[in-house]
Amino acid sequence: MSARTTRLLLLLAAFLAGLGTIFAIVLLVVRPETAAMVPSAAAIGGPFRLVDQNGQAVTDRDFKGEPYVVFFGFTHCPDVCPTTLMELSDVLDKLGPDAARIGALFITVDPERDTPAELKDYLSSFNPRFKGLTGDLAAIAQVAKSYRVYMKKVPLDNGDYTMDHTALVYLMDKNGKFVAPFNLKRRPEDAAADLRRYL
Repeated sequence: MSARTTRLLLLLAAFLAGLGTIFAIVLLVVRPETAAMVPSAAAIGGPFRLVDQNGQAVTDRDFKGEPYVVFFGFTHCPDVCPTTLMELSDVLDKLGPDAARIGALFITVDPERDTPAELKDYLSSFNPRFKGLTGDLAAIAQVAKSYRVYMKKVPLDNGDYTMDHTALVYLMDKNGKFVAPFNLKRRPEDAAADLRRYL
């Protein structure tokens, strides 16, 4: 085989490899259902049965027909959780009367300490639309898994503990389907306008 033939075969192989890559990208863009096979686009969310800050049973079916945001955190969280809840409170305030048509869930990753009473006291500092949810460890672990939430107890030197956890805000549509992580790093008015699109 001549050097020229070898070069031509290598060029042809490179061309076919590039064509295959382009075809795969086009397939993902043109056929959204293919994206479901990609791990990063795995389904997020699902059925749950927990207890709110008033001791009432709450399930995912209670939010059918309205979009809602979900944030996982815990009441002993020193910074990320209160900051996120404050930012979400600002967004809900900017929605005005429309806020009544949007659910806002705060699901604890620390059910050992976050009783309904503890959640009620904690959430009293934020927008009254927040529904705090807790349950036994198995129920919390199940809902965290369905939302792809990482959570881990971390012992502290003083014998206490804190919780490492995913700090995303999940935007769910009226059918309980995951839309996207909800961006709070913008003006509350802009975030509120974004939420209105899902009413």
